[in-house]
Amino acid sequence: MNANLGPVLEQFVTELIESGLYQSQSEIIREGLRLLKEREDLKKVRLNQIRKEVRLGVQQADRGEWVDGPEAFRQIRRRRIVRHTS
Repeated sequence: MNANLGPVLEQFVTELIESGLYQSQSEIIREGLRLLKEREDLKKVRLNQIRKEVRLGVQQADRGEWVDGPEAFRQIRRRRIVRHTS
């Protein structure tokens, strides 16, 4: 694999190797890709959780279990006040 990193990232890679933290460009690229994969996996987990919560909210609304907008904001404000006074 051949990748053009550009001057800024190329300098960053050089500095990391010179610092002794990494032994090679490949090691740095693997670490960067591992971190990127970890971040993408976390995004998927969060997105799936949001989708699950939306489905639950739709089911609750279909059953008539909902609160109108002004009441929802009152409840949010009350919870916020309780947390800040605890």
